[in-house]
Amino acid sequence: MQFQQLQYFVAVAETRHFTRAAELVHVAQPSLSQQIKALERELGADLFLRARGNITLTDAGEALLPLARRILADADTARHEVQELVQLRRGRVRLGATPSLCTGLLPDVLRAFHDRYPGIRLLIEEGGSHDLVRELARGALDLALVVLPLPTPAPALTTVELLREDLVVVSSPEAPVPGREGRPVEIADLERERLVMFRHGYDLRELTVAACRSAGFEPDFAVEGGEMDAVLGFVRAGLGVAVVPRMVAARTGRGLRVTPLARPGLHRTIALAHRSDVAPPRAARELQRMLLER
Repeated sequence: MQFQQLQYFVAVAETRHFTRAAELVHVAQPSLSQQIKALERELGADLFLRARGNITLTDAGEALLPLARRILADADTARHEVQELVQLRRGRVRLGATPSLCTGLLPDVLRAFHDRYPGIRLLIEEGGSHDLVRELARGALDLALVVLPLPTPAPALTTVELLREDLVVVSSPEAPVPGREGRPVEIADLERERLVMFRHGYDLRELTVAACRSAGFEPDFAVEGGEMDAVLGFVRAGLGVAVVPRMVAARTGRGLRVTPLARPGLHRTIALAHRSDVAPPRAARELQRMLLER
């Protein structure tokens, strides 16, 4: 008895038609018929009643069908399990993240993941949440760290909240203290400051500008259009102040003054997203687990 013969047998049993079964398993119909006959000879019993235009199972066929299905299912499970293990040795993970998360959250997690799975290639794409959602939807990423709420409705994505992060104001130690000395910065205080602002598409830009407008003023940009490292460098040079995540300030804030925002402050919610209709590969699921348990 051969594994392939069981596949052909199940295909005929489910379609009740030799030609359609052959199309289903991508084999010529005469070859399929020959293999079914060989299986019947091996078992010593007919499996099908072949009345003209009507294929039905014999008692022997009825007895074999659930066993054949179980054997095929077990083989699929075995193949899947082996592939899963192989993926953890030689797979890849395509992860998207906003630049601030690449700076603040990811380095420690990715180091731990790489130490545990050194054979997994990590492909990181930086971008704003809008761009990352688009890349997820077209299958170019396995996972993405995005800022909630998403810029556009994304019913095909599953999101799991990861953390809620405070934003802080960074400034040059040589510049005047933003707001009032010794106190958290009010959003209204930023009206008197020149801001170093991120490029369009940055979630932090949209959040900061929206907060300023809610406070009744348009922010004044000293420099705009930078990525995270550039923004921090311009602030160190004394060109203005910037609103950045606390995690980024803690990790890369050397040479900067860090001042909290007054309550209720500004916050952002970070979520881990993946497509709802496609399960991430095993390596991506393992990285997802490490991020959620960090």
